[in-house]
Amino acid sequence: MFRKMRRSRQELTLAESEEILRSGREGVLALAGADGYPYAVPLNYVYADGKIYFHVAKEGHKTDCIRHSDKASFCVVSEGRIVPEEYTTYFRSAIAFGRIGVVSDEEEKRRSLYVLTEKYAPAVKEEGVDPAAMSCFPAVTMLRFDVEHLSGKQAKELK
Repeated sequence: MFRKMRRSRQELTLAESEEILRSGREGVLALAGADGYPYAVPLNYVYADGKIYFHVAKEGHKTDCIRHSDKASFCVVSEGRIVPEEYTTYFRSAIAFGRIGVVSDEEEKRRSLYVLTEKYAPAVKEEGVDPAAMSCFPAVTMLRFDVEHLSGKQAKELK
C-alpha cells in the first residue's frame, strides 16, 4: 500500500522516525481539498501514544478538507542545513501517513490538550494548572492523526 523508500540506505528506523516526531516543534499537515487542490499547513502538534494531536478552529479550510477526506500526511524536518559547496542539503525528516479526525471522546480530548500544552507551555504544568479545566475547554477542537505508515530519512552525510 505504501511505497518502499527509493534510497533505502538513507532510511531511518521506526524508533528514529518516532524520535523526530516526539522532539519536533512544528510539522506540516497535508490534506486533500474538496476543490481538488492539496492543502498543506504548518502546525504545532504533539506525538503521544503513537498518535499525532493538533488544536484547530471549529471551522475553516482544515476542517472542510477533513470532512472531504480523512486521509492525510504529516511531515516533520528536524534538521535542514544547506551545504552550497556540495550542492546539497543535510536533512533529517519523518513523514507519517494516516487518517485524521476530530477527537470526540471527552477524556481523550482533555488528555491530548494537556500533553499539547505541556509541550509548548511547560510552565503551566509547573504552576499546577490543568489547561483542560480552563474555561475555554468546551470551545477547543482537537484532531487526532492515526498513523498508518511512518518513515524517516536522513542525508547520507549524517550517518
